[in-house]
Amino acid sequence: MSERFRFFSFHGRMRILHLTWLAFFLTFFVWFNHAPLMASIREVFGLTPQQVKTLLILNIALTIPARVVVGMLVDHFGPKRVFSGLLFLASWVCFAFAFSRSYEQLALTRFLLGFVGAGFVIGIRMIGEWFPAREVGLAEGIYGGWGNFGSAAAALTLPSLALLYGGADGWRYAIATTGAIALVYSFVYFFSVSDTPKGSTYFKPKKTGAMEVSSVGDFFFYLFMNLPLYLALALLTWKLTNLGLFTAAVANVLYIGLSLLYAYQIYHAVKVNHRVFKEPVPEFDRYKFKQVAILNLAYFITFGSELAVVSMLPLFFKDTFHISEVLAGALASGFAFMNLVARPSGGLFSDKFSRKATLMILMAGLGVGYLVLSRIDGTWPLALAVAATMMCSFFVQAGEGAVFAMVPLIKRRLTGQIAGLTGAYGNVGGVVFLTVYSFVDASTFFLVIAGASLAGMVAALFLDEPKGHMAEVLPDGTVQMIEVE
Repeated sequence: MSERFRFFSFHGRMRILHLTWLAFFLTFFVWFNHAPLMASIREVFGLTPQQVKTLLILNIALTIPARVVVGMLVDHFGPKRVFSGLLFLASWVCFAFAFSRSYEQLALTRFLLGFVGAGFVIGIRMIGEWFPAREVGLAEGIYGGWGNFGSAAAALTLPSLALLYGGADGWRYAIATTGAIALVYSFVYFFSVSDTPKGSTYFKPKKTGAMEVSSVGDFFFYLFMNLPLYLALALLTWKLTNLGLFTAAVANVLYIGLSLLYAYQIYHAVKVNHRVFKEPVPEFDRYKFKQVAILNLAYFITFGSELAVVSMLPLFFKDTFHISEVLAGALASGFAFMNLVARPSGGLFSDKFSRKATLMILMAGLGVGYLVLSRIDGTWPLALAVAATMMCSFFVQAGEGAVFAMVPLIKRRLTGQIAGLTGAYGNVGGVVFLTVYSFVDASTFFLVIAGASLAGMVAALFLDEPKGHMAEVLPDGTVQMIEVE
């Protein structure tokens, strides 16, 4: 682990970083392969505007629970097997979507493809295993930023690929190509990586089914923090019912099902954590769940707002400045392009300076950025509006990098579950902010996110700066100390 951080190296841990961000890149490439081809899909199937909206919502619905479940799987089975398996399964669902013959098949396969959005969680654990605390923020930032670019790459390449294939089915072959690449890479990844450096121990949770906590208070805090995930799924159900996909009776069944799932999770949480009600957890094995909760909120605001803004920004530019759809889309794509630089920058600042202070500053900058966006109108020079958008985007994505610069430093054996819960909160944020946008104008929408950013900055005041070491117990019972600063 003494080697220098050389981005262009393909040896040792840098090799793992590059192979893993590429795996994440492919998950987003597959996850968003429909968006740039939606016009062709709409034409072939004769879709109504409501049906198009339904497909877009279905694409993110399954990602919320999937990130939590995948987080548990990666902690238990290791990132190598889980990432390879995710890519393998996603490829076949992708093929099914590409060659769908009815709207119902499109909807079902798009819903199922939502689980590929959970791939992000897997690499967080992998990178955390391979990089020391002094570099983990930068490494996670590169992983997240470059991998997240997969959605932009799909938008840039797939329309041209569909034209290259030609014919009425060109869009089908373009989408199927993304699945084929994922299928091949699932084998490449499996045979090219290992879960830990040679000689290191891969620590697993003592029990599976729910996250371990360290106190009675944290147990109830954990249950409270899981509730918004189910409320977000209920909100999605409500939206899909309004769009005509579900009848009221089906919606009621789904609401009852979500309630039963939450009750089932409570059962597992008690099963995993019953010891905290009987005796205190040893001091060396404790962690503070408030760290997880604050990072959940920060990612809710950062990634949640990114999902929402990327969805509305092209139309916002088009309507505000009366420009062509093509130009509006190109200008709005700058928001996603910032991922390549901004997210690694947030991780790097966290490594070099205080992780807590970095997150607070970035949340403040994010709030100011959205406040500026709320003032944009048709009297602004277009170049100034684009510059303001890029500035805001930098703080949004640097904030995401700062969040995941801290996630691997809370409790090593739970890193996948912590990343899963935090990642799920990002999707919850997207659902909430897009729902807000459906009721208000763009200016108010940006102001709501600015207000949420202020709340996130205040919450970050209560974070504890990672210091010293975290402890994990080896199979022989001895305690291993892992440096976190």
